[in-house]
Amino acid sequence: MTSSNSRRKEPIKAVLFDFDGTLSTLRAGWEETMAPMMKEAIAGPRALTPEDSKSLDDEIAAYIDQSTGIQTIFQMRWLAEKVAEKGWNPHILGEWEYKAEYNRRLLQSVNGRIADLEAGRLEATDFLMKGSEAFLELLRERGVDMYVASGTDHPDVVHEAKVLGVQRYFREIAGAPVGRADCSKEKVIADLLKEKGFRGQELAIIGDGKVEIRLARENGALALGIASDENRREGVNPVKRERLLAAGAERIAGDFANAGEWLEWLGLESR
Repeated sequence: MTSSNSRRKEPIKAVLFDFDGTLSTLRAGWEETMAPMMKEAIAGPRALTPEDSKSLDDEIAAYIDQSTGIQTIFQMRWLAEKVAEKGWNPHILGEWEYKAEYNRRLLQSVNGRIADLEAGRLEATDFLMKGSEAFLELLRERGVDMYVASGTDHPDVVHEAKVLGVQRYFREIAGAPVGRADCSKEKVIADLLKEKGFRGQELAIIGDGKVEIRLARENGALALGIASDENRREGVNPVKRERLLAAGAERIAGDFANAGEWLEWLGLESR
């Protein structure tokens, strides 16, 4: 874990969580779905040389890394622009068409996992970051308002939170608006600060992507990173850790198992 010597002068009153990769691992492996789809769309019928293939793989991987946390539609917009820019594939789709195909591929695995949960073949703990539900319970006991903002489509993130049994902890779950390219995370933060009246220093934002960390820093909120290993559901993913450090995360952990330290970071340990 990463921390600093400074201690909070006042406790956090509200926490905004990212969902995928922060609390839930139902969508673990999305990068392995997105990358080959992007490569297929960009290359089209062109037979790539080994050099072209590696260069394209590297370009796609770099983009996915730096775009983690944004809405899928913006990633698909990049893809549509890249297909046109390379000129290798004469069949260029629109960003929404690319998103539909990506969702179709990804949901094959996600829906299989949900089916296993609903049938009792797997438990919610098989898809929750270690210690997450206990941590949410501690926050609820301390009267902290909790929210979720996700780049995943709104109906999907609500359903997945319900399937995992964590929906009950949140005052609001905001996913990407269906059919619109709006940033749900920016909107939720603006609502918390302007409409619900929280001050920046009363709000913590917890996530595994650069987007939510950047938004936290821009709005004066506490920026907490979770460098999650989504396969093991515990421990630190060093790639994510470096990404979060570069984005300006003030504290970083790999999971929620050490609830005491999280509560200390939030100024809640003595409550």
